[in-house]
Amino acid sequence: MGRDEERGIGVRRLGVLLGVVALATSARAAPAADLKAQIQQYRATHEAAIVGQLAELVSLESVAANPAGLAATADRLQGLLRARGFEATQLSSSSGMPPVVFGTLKTAGAKRTVVFYAHYDGQPVTPSQWRSEPFTPVMRSGQPGGDVDWKTFKGHFDPEWRLFGRAASDDKASIVAFLAAFDALGSSGHLPSVNIKVVWEGEEEANSTHLQATLRQYEALCTADLWLIGDAPVHQSRHQMLYFGARGNLGVEATIYGPLRALHDGHYGNWVPNPAFLAAEFLTELRNTEGKILIPGFLDDVRALSPAERNAIAELPPVEEALKREFGIGRSETTEGLSASTMRPALNVRGIRSGQVGAERTNSIPIDAVISMDFRLVPDQTPASVRAKVESFLRAKGWTLVSEPPDLATRLASARVVQLSWEGGYRALRTDMTTPVATAVIATATRSAGHHVALLPMMGGSVPLYLIDEVFRVPVIGLPIVNHDNNQHAANENLRLQNLWDGIEMYAAMMSDLSW
Repeated sequence: MGRDEERGIGVRRLGVLLGVVALATSARAAPAADLKAQIQQYRATHEAAIVGQLAELVSLESVAANPAGLAATADRLQGLLRARGFEATQLSSSSGMPPVVFGTLKTAGAKRTVVFYAHYDGQPVTPSQWRSEPFTPVMRSGQPGGDVDWKTFKGHFDPEWRLFGRAASDDKASIVAFLAAFDALGSSGHLPSVNIKVVWEGEEEANSTHLQATLRQYEALCTADLWLIGDAPVHQSRHQMLYFGARGNLGVEATIYGPLRALHDGHYGNWVPNPAFLAAEFLTELRNTEGKILIPGFLDDVRALSPAERNAIAELPPVEEALKREFGIGRSETTEGLSASTMRPALNVRGIRSGQVGAERTNSIPIDAVISMDFRLVPDQTPASVRAKVESFLRAKGWTLVSEPPDLATRLASARVVQLSWEGGYRALRTDMTTPVATAVIATATRSAGHHVALLPMMGGSVPLYLIDEVFRVPVIGLPIVNHDNNQHAANENLRLQNLWDGIEMYAAMMSDLSW
């Protein structure tokens, strides 16, 4: 089959899918419009309370370095669910792990059960990098913007205001959007159309180490027909979005060894190998300047995108030129476009350290160089296969691989020594976009937004969706709400209020308007 014919089939399939969505949307447009208006009215009269709920959660220091903060957050979330009539408890499969907050609420006559997932833990913080204290929420008029005293403000909040604080967007915004949506439905007399379950975990930022064991232990309790994942940002165009998968992840730190002690670079330069230069050589052997991974056979396991998935990417609004200006970059690594590039595996350098710079610099050859990297995986790659291919390739290139600092004999016998410290990784997942449940979710999101939403076959970032897939074998679909420029995982994380308002409407629709 030629590319043009294949693309034609993909276009027709996507057209059929969008046609089904359009029919479903038009058939229920009026009730959806009424629902949206009622949700908006509730939100407009409760803006301060909704933001106050988010600010309260952001002020809880729920990071891995603070187990007490994680426990306090879990207790608070359990209480918030119980106050709304949910049966709520905390699930754990291992002592010391942050608990999974679980809630359930049945609806009479509902035939489907939907799990709403989010995580309540946040990334570590370096307070000195923040404009204000990371766990003291601050409202600003924009990014960067001036401070706003929202607690005494009278009138409607400016939707461009942003609340700053760790985990404000990743993921506590989704949790608050869920709670506010549920409150709005109750206030307007709408019953859920599905049985609702809630799974809010507390170690997603640590690769969800215990999540799968917990889900297996409580499989009967957590079983459902669909999981909606309240993590990640919306499309960079600010269009509301659904995503149907996420790349996997595998991290590694490579320590490249030089001399036993730092040496004068005048006396010994050109003779003693410099580990900083070896690090540059190491990286250019692994990938090129266009992001292509140079390891033979690395792509052998990669599952190709379907025609429908490729055409969904083609339908996304163009954002590349605007992002270049936003990020201050003169070029992209490839010409294929942002979303298409994130459908491929990637090797990214998280950081490099060797020697000293600035006022601490010395004219010496450093003793080592450390490279922190992560691989982003796509279906059907596995962490084990990627690790094996990387190590085989490096050995073939003349590197001696060790798992701990080398002894003198190893140093003397080897021209290039590297210690690889692998992290636990996980595989990618991509859910079929054309199933009845996917079509229903797309239709519901379209009715809520009032227009077609952006459809992304697989998010470029990594979320351990495969853990859910392996246990339950049901569709897993992403329901992101936060702004793309939220400084996720960085200093000055923030949430744009309009994204929260849109998210409340979307969550309300998924609770009360979803059926298949």
